[in-house]
Amino acid sequence: MPQVSVAQLVDDNRGKLKLSWLAGRAGAGSVLDSKLINASSRGLIGHLNFIHANWIQVVAAAEVAYLATLDPTAQTHSMDDLAENRPVCFIMAGGEAPPPALLKMAEASDIPLLSAPLQSVQLMWLLRHYLARGLAEAVTRHGVFLDVLGMGVLITGDSGVGKSELGLELISRGNSGLVADDIVEFYRIAPETLEGRCPELLRDFLEVRGLGMLNIRTIFGETAVRPRRNLKLIVHLKKPQRTTDADIDRLPLGASSEEIAGVEVRKVVLPVAVGRNLAVLVEAAVRNYVLQLRGIDSTQNFVARHEQYLSEDSASST
Repeated sequence: MPQVSVAQLVDDNRGKLKLSWLAGRAGAGSVLDSKLINASSRGLIGHLNFIHANWIQVVAAAEVAYLATLDPTAQTHSMDDLAENRPVCFIMAGGEAPPPALLKMAEASDIPLLSAPLQSVQLMWLLRHYLARGLAEAVTRHGVFLDVLGMGVLITGDSGVGKSELGLELISRGNSGLVADDIVEFYRIAPETLEGRCPELLRDFLEVRGLGMLNIRTIFGETAVRPRRNLKLIVHLKKPQRTTDADIDRLPLGASSEEIAGVEVRKVVLPVAVGRNLAVLVEAAVRNYVLQLRGIDSTQNFVARHEQYLSEDSASST
């Protein structure tokens, strides 16, 4: 299951959030585990909470002021409760100085205590975005994942149908970039958002029959590859079972889709045949989907025009 340690959180966000250590370095290996988080009623990150303890407790000016109002006995009791809840770490927001009781408890309990100059709301917003990616559950799919005209497109189909050749042609046209070939990792980073990434071993490479492994970054340059892209469209290449495309709906009135990790993704099926320019068809499918997102459906417009024509023709004949 995906995990993020406190040490990794600090290292990955040192430049953006300017996180620094105050106490509890012995707990640097403490991890946020997606399985435990999903099974828990605790919040991932939030302001200091004694009742529903967050996994990451953020301490800002209001929390510091509240702790200062407690007498020493109440402070000790509160610190004992915090230590018992075992948060992954504390973060002092806005450059606030840590209360001595919190500093002492963090060091004694090996719970990391960090500091960041950002105000608490902005700090939590940035960390939520980071943790959503780092703790996202992943599923793998076989295919070629590309950035086509700015949209994430997954090309699927049976082995040998020409997925990699199509990807290479799209990249060579200059309007597309490779994200991943063969194995694509999809992370659900939001309720309706899947982010596709490439396994480290396969990054930058595209396998084409007869040519072997091609390093797309080396051949076409930096602009021909992408580190990640959100999946928006699936293009499935299908070899017709017969010499005709009779089994393919020529005028689909309803959009088809495929579910990946609980997210419905728009799907287009393209029959593969000699003489068909699949690269042009894929780009056209992307442009058509963009129009549909804007409320412009060419098929429905044609059907409406056809019905209007029949209605006018029937009226004139009577």
